[in-house]
Amino acid sequence: MLRIRVRLPDRPGSLGKVARVLGVAGADVVQMAVLERDAGRALDDFTVAWPAGAGIDRLCDGLASVPGVDIIGIWPTAEPQGAFPDAALIGQLAADPRRGPVILADAVPAILSADWAGLAEAGPGGPVLAHTSLGGGPKAELPELEPVRPRAFTAPDGTQYALTPIVAADRAELVLLVARTGAPQFHRSEVFRLAQLVGAAEAVLGVRRQPGAVLAPGH
Repeated sequence: MLRIRVRLPDRPGSLGKVARVLGVAGADVVQMAVLERDAGRALDDFTVAWPAGAGIDRLCDGLASVPGVDIIGIWPTAEPQGAFPDAALIGQLAADPRRGPVILADAVPAILSADWAGLAEAGPGGPVLAHTSLGGGPKAELPELEPVRPRAFTAPDGTQYALTPIVAADRAELVLLVARTGAPQFHRSEVFRLAQLVGAAEAVLGVRRQPGAVLAPGH
């Protein structure tokens, strides 16, 4: 599976042209999402079925042939099973609330087309990962996570991150960190989705966030 992010003219027929080009190249469109519309342009994400290990040159050439289409990024993704992955995740949390934050971290990479996710907490030398999903974490030190609020940023090594605070069952506050490489920065709609998932998870897990609480050294 691949996630394809393109910017294209926001006018009738543009989506159809992109979908036809993808089909001719051999990609089967599984899902499409409009991320934003502004000044006559749209930013769209396409999720397509694509043979593992196959090159993407013909995809790039095909998209480049469509007038007005700019390729923002193409990267591998593992889409979750089912039509409503967010709802399925909330069900998993309700079934095993004790492991809630870990379940959330393990599920988020597929939902947001990321490489991995982790739960970070404050440590004497800076933030440390308390848990990482399948796919591991950074080989070097974690990037600076402050300010801890729902946001996206690019690390010095080019890794794209999205983060949001999450309150665990013991009332300790962690940071849910999601990362991907070789991909565009997390869009604000993806950051919003991450924050909404965390908010729903906290409600299911029965935890309450203290007003204004953020993760800080020594917290």
